[in-house]
Amino acid sequence: MIPEPVSALAGAGSFLYEDRMNRRLLRKGSAAALLLMGALLLTGCRTITAPAAATLVAESLPGAEAEAESQRAEGAAWDPEAGSRGTEGAASGTEAEGQTTEGTAPGTEAEGPEAGHQATEGTALGTEAEGQEAESLGTEGATPGTETEGLEAGHQGTEGAALKAGIRKPIDRGRMSARENRDGEEAPWLRDRPVVRGIYVTGPRAGSAAMEELIALVDGTELNTMVIDVKNDEGNITYQMELPAVQETGACIRYIPDMEGLMRTLKEHGIYTIARIVCFKDPYLAKGQPELALYNPDGTLFTDAYGLAWVNPYKEGVWEYLTQVSEAAIDIGFDEIQFDYVRFPIGSEADAADYGVDMEEYPKEKAIADFLEYASRRIHAKGALITADVFGTIIGSETDVKRVGQDYVALGGTLDVLSPMVYPSHYENQVFGLQVPDAQPYETVYAALTQSAEELSALPEGERARVRPWLQAFTATWVKGHIPYGGKEIRSQIQAVYDAGYEEWILWNASNRYSADGLEAAP
Repeated sequence: MIPEPVSALAGAGSFLYEDRMNRRLLRKGSAAALLLMGALLLTGCRTITAPAAATLVAESLPGAEAEAESQRAEGAAWDPEAGSRGTEGAASGTEAEGQTTEGTAPGTEAEGPEAGHQATEGTALGTEAEGQEAESLGTEGATPGTETEGLEAGHQGTEGAALKAGIRKPIDRGRMSARENRDGEEAPWLRDRPVVRGIYVTGPRAGSAAMEELIALVDGTELNTMVIDVKNDEGNITYQMELPAVQETGACIRYIPDMEGLMRTLKEHGIYTIARIVCFKDPYLAKGQPELALYNPDGTLFTDAYGLAWVNPYKEGVWEYLTQVSEAAIDIGFDEIQFDYVRFPIGSEADAADYGVDMEEYPKEKAIADFLEYASRRIHAKGALITADVFGTIIGSETDVKRVGQDYVALGGTLDVLSPMVYPSHYENQVFGLQVPDAQPYETVYAALTQSAEELSALPEGERARVRPWLQAFTATWVKGHIPYGGKEIRSQIQAVYDAGYEEWILWNASNRYSADGLEAAP
């Protein structure tokens, strides 16, 4: 597969990262790979993909971790000269399980482009260079190697077990905010919540002995929160979730062998827990319930640049599946649900896909807001918060809003928390008047969050979501003019958050390599 160029944001010489890293890791650690895959199968996991196996091998072999991290980025860009992969990710996310979210900051791998995070999807959704195809923006990230065979429309899911697949009609009543019907009192799900200062953690890391090091880091610093992958960029559930809809898709990979035990340990340490759930990029759900998948006009399955299938964001059956997964995560102990990839796919093929609705009458941004309202009622009923990761570039950009379906102000009145991915590496040179935003972390984050405050000022103060940005904790080697990111750069971003009038933040590093450098000691 020939990699497609990412948007101008990522830089002229960057390309999407291919699955060659997975193949190299499996060759490099073939014996370990076989043992790990066998162990997973014996413990009840129905499926394991090459990217997942590669991640496990990478985390079990000395010296292989650096490569693993680069495979985790969502749209990670790969610099053919430097050999480093890209940046996608990040922030919130890291994908593939590595994310997705995806290196070092969600999104970056060079430390990487981490996976998971949509994030870097291009640094600026609507900033394609002249003549570039729309898809170039996109590096959707994918987890290379996921099979899509059998996903075509002709394949039917188990009858009777399938979720309702119908298109949800637009919700015409006034938009409900996260703070509605409070009678002047704070909603119960917002009470006694900490001021979040967190880090992103992949499933493989959360289920390994290395988790102890991350817990010790949180105990010894100002950190108090972990965002943990529950449903990753490949559509895998990272522990054995006893939910019929999940069991039918075969999405389980037991990265975390004892989620209940992990939740107990984190609560013993006073750590606030957030479940990261990737939404509409989901090859497992598309295969298990093809009536929920997204299709091209000719009836073939829509897939992104890496061959990963997406589900249709307009389908209520998709909303129900994601809501059930969220409820199961809350039941096992998570305090908050964070949706990632809560958007439409990007590119000319995605724009031409058959969504089954009149998109003039029912635009993308309304579908996303309706899904979040649908899910929020049940998430709130269980006493948890609902949050979402969004592109930083949608703030103030009507073009990007219409492309991905994320309306910053509308979401600010629907969600409890908004998490814009404001990684400096994800902004094109000259944005905010900065020659190289990546080289000016304070100025970039401050400018982006000042713009955020201006946008959300349209909402009454008591009805707007908190803003909790993703910050870059990785070095974006693929960016021309980049600087190394260490404690100084991390601290400058945190200070920018405070100076912009906000107080919460999360660090993204797809490979979960964090240190106390740049962080204050525990109070």
